[in-house]
Amino acid sequence: MKQIKLNYILIALAFATMLASCRKDKTNPTPETPVAERAGIYVLNQGSFQDDNSTLTYYDYTTKTLIPDIFSVANTVPLGDTGNDLGIYGSKMYIVVNNSNVIFITGKKTAKIIKQIALHQPRSLVFYKSNAFVTSYDGTVSVIDTTSLTIIKTITVGHNPEQMAISNGKLYVANSGGFDPTPATTVSVVDLATLTETKKVTVISNPISVITDAYDNIYVLSLGNYADIHAGLTIIDAKTDVVKPSPTVSLAYNIPIYSQGDFVYYPTADKKIAVYNAKTQTLASANFITDGTDIATPSAISGDPQTGEIFVGTAPSFTTNGSVVAFDKAGRKEYAIATGITPGKIVLLNK
Repeated sequence: MKQIKLNYILIALAFATMLASCRKDKTNPTPETPVAERAGIYVLNQGSFQDDNSTLTYYDYTTKTLIPDIFSVANTVPLGDTGNDLGIYGSKMYIVVNNSNVIFITGKKTAKIIKQIALHQPRSLVFYKSNAFVTSYDGTVSVIDTTSLTIIKTITVGHNPEQMAISNGKLYVANSGGFDPTPATTVSVVDLATLTETKKVTVISNPISVITDAYDNIYVLSLGNYADIHAGLTIIDAKTDVVKPSPTVSLAYNIPIYSQGDFVYYPTADKKIAVYNAKTQTLASANFITDGTDIATPSAISGDPQTGEIFVGTAPSFTTNGSVVAFDKAGRKEYAIATGITPGKIVLLNK
């Protein structure tokens, strides 16, 4: 699932090849709510491990056109094995393909390759000022200058780092230790002025997903050790780097997390989307979805701050195509977009 390294063990290896050409998809209801500033939406699909069938879906809001894999259309080559993260920064788009050991840097509107950077099992990326930061399973964070598109520094953190978040001039890196006999229990804190690790904060075992809110809090979702330590949430005060009282949560194996406005969204073990109030530090709702829409397996969460919409990626299985469902701010389904296998990252493209 999105950003989760251990899905390698679980992924089935059979898959029917996906259509890789532009087409009108009449099964998708026409989105009515996207505002004029949005050109469309990208969805990075992980695909099946070792099948080299990761794809990049694009839906154009103006033409109502769905391109199941815009990357292969633009470049006449497949995206690769296990697309893990996606981000737009400036005029470029960055695509992290974990098991292909590469980051593709493309034009944000064309998806055409500008440059490739080889990294050992890259996982996740974030941006700060003129740099992109990418975790790799060799225990490092690579700093990429977004102008020269070269690695200018490599920061050593913990074992098998996963997602990151930025707050209060610091980079927070989840050290999962997922390949160790005992998962790791730390988040590295990196000073963004010096690009050096300054400390490690202890969290629940096997931290994976990290997000920040508008109040200098860092939220860390961990998978536990699959035995006596259960998955859970740790909240870190980014002003002091002290762990705050954190709620007990019931999490599924796939644990995307997203922050928008005063709220933080994450999936629960019973396939609901919980909403946590970042301002009051209380649970706002046990389920954001209010119209009964069933999300089989939530694999990604994102949103549009301009409309208040929330997007939820759903993955029926490890071998069949999924979808992204758009909900209005009241939690009612608006439309769905067909995607590839395991939609893992959802990114809006501005005009």
